[in-house]
Amino acid sequence: MVHDLVCWKCGASLAALTLPLRRLEECPSCRAELHVCRMCVEYDTSVAKHCREPTAEEVREKDRANFCDFFKPRPGAYTAPNTTAVEHARAALEKLFQ
Repeated sequence: MVHDLVCWKCGASLAALTLPLRRLEECPSCRAELHVCRMCVEYDTSVAKHCREPTAEEVREKDRANFCDFFKPRPGAYTAPNTTAVEHARAALEKLFQ
């Protein structure tokens, strides 16, 4: 069972799934594909091709299922969207109409 993994897209628990994740495995909550670069321990936007594995073939679509043999699911793959800018813009707009 996958106890500490969450979906990279929505943050839903993947505890009901078993490892290894199948290539076309989907999140039970949002149906996002899970065998994707953004869900991998090697995914890193600060390196070339966003992958720390130097021998991995480049995958262009980081959020689509792929055949990478180096894929290992990463706990904590979900990153909440940054809503600070939206909140500031909304507050400024509300100020205009007060």
